[in-house]
Amino acid sequence: MILVTGGAGFIGSNILAALEEKGAGKLVVCDRLRSNDKWRNLAKRELADIVHPEQLFDFLEANRKNMEVVFHMGAISSTTETDADKILANNFSLSLALWKWCAVNDVRFIYASSAATYGDGAHGFDDDGSVDHLARLRPLNAYGWSKHLFDRRVARKIASGARRPPQWAGLKFFNVYGPNEYHKGGQQSVVAQIYPHAEKDAAYQLFKSHNPKYGDGGQLRDFIWVDDVVDVMMWLLEHRHVNGLFNVGTGQARSFLDLASAVYRAVGREPNIKYRDTPVEIRDKYQYFTQAEMGRLRQAGYAKPFTSLEDGVGTYVKRYLAAADPFR
Repeated sequence: MILVTGGAGFIGSNILAALEEKGAGKLVVCDRLRSNDKWRNLAKRELADIVHPEQLFDFLEANRKNMEVVFHMGAISSTTETDADKILANNFSLSLALWKWCAVNDVRFIYASSAATYGDGAHGFDDDGSVDHLARLRPLNAYGWSKHLFDRRVARKIASGARRPPQWAGLKFFNVYGPNEYHKGGQQSVVAQIYPHAEKDAAYQLFKSHNPKYGDGGQLRDFIWVDDVVDVMMWLLEHRHVNGLFNVGTGQARSFLDLASAVYRAVGREPNIKYRDTPVEIRDKYQYFTQAEMGRLRQAGYAKPFTSLEDGVGTYVKRYLAAADPFR
């Protein structure tokens, strides 16, 4: 039995699709579906159960002998959420409780961290999981802080020799895009937000640069196709000896203008880009550059190449966004 928390969400539902394709066994989702179309992310999957978060630990106790792996993707992922108590309860306290349960019951634990833990990148994007290195990072928002707080707690547990799950991996996801993110509204990837404009041959407005080192649209991100993210996790599933904190990006930063241009060209149109001021309320927290250092994952043995921006965007647009049924 494999549990995916946040399984009805973006990355979680893509994990489930891959696990089902592998014939991985009984799949269980822990999530809140609420009243939007989030359930459609699960509609094509065969699931053993769907568990509400409030019943999670009762379910785990009842199935402790059958549980093999927990993919912990569940979190409040909005970088604009301001209720820090809510964020802390979901992103730190729940994660810590799951870690402890998996350690006691010898269940493998693979969890989502985030590139938001790096803050403005002043200390680089090295996925060094040591206590001392993590102490230097300064996230810019409560979401990034909550993820960082858990990374630091794990690092301290490992350093002290405390009991741990038989396999553990924390994954610092960079800018992931792909199908099943439609329920996220304004938190969808920029690819999904640009597509309706490109499809109608209308202009799309990117943020202006307020940093003299970068031109308008020249702000850089490490954009990664969701299939590559999932491939890393399927590799970890097959390589149970691999433990640690790892970046999951391509290792190649690209500009928002590159991304926008790829969307327009995927629908057969020339880019039509305009610019607007970055909102004042986020301007001082805006990241102008992210790029994953991928050496540790490569050293651990992951050798598969990552999808280029143009190929990933093209696949997303043609196979999903332009389809009558855009869900995986």
